Amino acid sequence: MAEQKPLSGKVALVTGGARGLGRAYALRLANLGADVAIADIKLDGARDYGEELTAPGIVEEIESFGCRAIGIEGDLGSPETVEQAFRSIDAHLGRLDILVTNAGGAIGQAEFGLPSQTPLVDTELLFRANYLSMMLCCQAATKPMRKQGSGIIVNVSSQSAIAPLPSGNLAVYGAMKAAVAQYTRALAAELGPDGIRANCISPGIIMTARVAAQAKARNIGTDQQSAAIPLRRLGNVEDCAGVLEFLVTDQSRYVTGQCISVCGGAVLTAN
Repeated sequence: MAEQKPLSGKVALVTGGARGLGRAYALRLANLGADVAIADIKLDGARDYGEELTAPGIVEEIESFGCRAIGIEGDLGSPETVEQAFRSIDAHLGRLDILVTNAGGAIGQAEFGLPSQTPLVDTELLFRANYLSMMLCCQAATKPMRKQGSGIIVNVSSQSAIAPLPSGNLAVYGAMKAAVAQYTRALAAELGPDGIRANCISPGIIMTARVAAQAKARNIGTDQQSAAIPLRRLGNVEDCAGVLEFLVTDQSRYVTGQCISVCGGAVLTAN
């Protein structure tokens, strides 16, 4: 049984875990035996893009695996919200072994994110959602992980952080995700002596329900883009969840400070 459920007895936090990639991460962790806390700005966000749930909500989906689960709703770019979230995890689940910082996205009010045109309001929003929320959660997770002498942190970067789009779009988003990857490397160097590993996942174009819904308007997920990828297909959430499984189990026990591209070969340069 232990071999089938390698995360039995472990507690994980997934930020941005209510829908899309985050939900896939949370469900994979539960399938591996972990109790899971979900933190999201909108816990019923999966319904916004028509995701098919197997239970009334993400918390109930996790509980269907026989695991404990809690949902925490709020803006993780706020230090107060992060502090409250970690107090809730400690009170209800008692420990923290795994942190997955998936919250964020290429959000903003401007239609395009060109480097010369991204307005300050979008820059601040992208910083708060993609970098600050990640940093605050990593800093908060470090405390209980150091106390127990173990822990795993997986931050989520992006293909846009490695290879800028030919048009220059998503410039600030890519810059923030590049900062996530660099922060992760520094975190790995600091926390390695404490028995804590920190790595990064860098997804390419992943056909989530949200991407599918916005594909035409945003010109993403096109047949042309798919044909340009060496594996000749776009990614799906399980492609990324499989890499997460590698990073949170003993299969990767000697891996830290790395950023793994999950892009079908769209990026073939060193991270």
